[in-house]
Amino acid sequence: MAQEIKMSAAGLKAMQEELEYLKTVRRKELAEEIKEARSHGDLSENSEYDEAKNTQGLVENRITELEQTIKNAVIIDESELSVDNVSVGTHVTIRETGEDEAEEYDIVGRTEADAFNGKISDESPVGHALMGKAVGEKVEVLLPTGQTVEYTVLAITHSAN
Repeated sequence: MAQEIKMSAAGLKAMQEELEYLKTVRRKELAEEIKEARSHGDLSENSEYDEAKNTQGLVENRITELEQTIKNAVIIDESELSVDNVSVGTHVTIRETGEDEAEEYDIVGRTEADAFNGKISDESPVGHALMGKAVGEKVEVLLPTGQTVEYTVLAITHSAN
């Protein structure tokens, strides 16, 4: 059985839109690029043809990946989420021990993770350590660098997706 993939309704919609774009617009663009490259003659030394075929393979792989993710998606109804504990779909405010600045993150499923925009996966080191924790609890996180840091959960709210 395939593993369920937790995500927000907005995350699922974005994936569905990307899939539709790739299947319609991008496939047609690539077909034209391949057709154009073929018209340049000998395919054995045709870098444009090779590049277009490689891109086509990448696009087809992405389409397959998106289809599988969408098929296994489980939408989190954020309005029904408890904010007593950290879970996928919550927004958490934490502070590293010894630091003045608090950090804020949305806890999301792995397919929606975007650390640069404050969305961390429940499978990331920090996200995983925070799962199930309540306001006031401390967690120790082993970072990929090998360093251990301690965070205190300051607040848990619904994500603002």
